[in-house]
Amino acid sequence: MSLAYLKEAVDAGNSEILIRYVRLHLGDGNEEQGRKEIDKAWVEALIPLLDLPDTDRKFILNTIAEKDAATLAHLYFHLHFYFIQRSGEWIHDGNL
Repeated sequence: MSLAYLKEAVDAGNSEILIRYVRLHLGDGNEEQGRKEIDKAWVEALIPLLDLPDTDRKFILNTIAEKDAATLAHLYFHLHFYFIQRSGEWIHDGNL
């Protein structure tokens, strides 16, 4: 999928194309595998919070308030990959 195609999907309000792109990308061409990769990240992010630990909420809220959307999106993807790797089932070579 080209960048122009994805931008056209945004302009048309077609989020399904963007979702499919993410699933295919994360699943190395396999949409179902990509869905599993996304689910692994959510589970791995939830596990450390189950014991209700103290967290640095000020850091989180300041980061959200101070950074632009593109930087936050980049952070989001890095965090997503971090949590997939924590699962021990990282299918990628690390060069995304």
